[in-house]
Amino acid sequence: MFKKADESGYKEVMEGVNLKTLVHGERTLLGEFRLAGGSVVPVHQHHHEQTGYLLSGRMRFLIGENSYEAEKGDSWCIPGNVEHGVEVLENSVVIEIFSPVREDYVT
Repeated sequence: MFKKADESGYKEVMEGVNLKTLVHGERTLLGEFRLAGGSVVPVHQHHHEQTGYLLSGRMRFLIGENSYEAEKGDSWCIPGNVEHGVEVLENSVVIEIFSPVREDYVT
């Protein structure tokens, strides 16, 4: 699968959090998230491994029992079935890979 860059295709997955699925294959999905400062992704878990890179902004992650403040250039990998959530400290753009594919994110 190959996809040219464009500014369309974002969908709001929760208040202040917009996702655009960039590409996906049989085992992975690559997405871009645009998150508004002040928004919160509540603590949750899923069976997908989640690997991310912060392109811009600042966010505070809760992963399991640990808290991390992420800034531009930071990255993470959250194992499947581990509770995690995030507080968006300022407008942020994130690239994340999910494995296996998150079917609810396929567009």
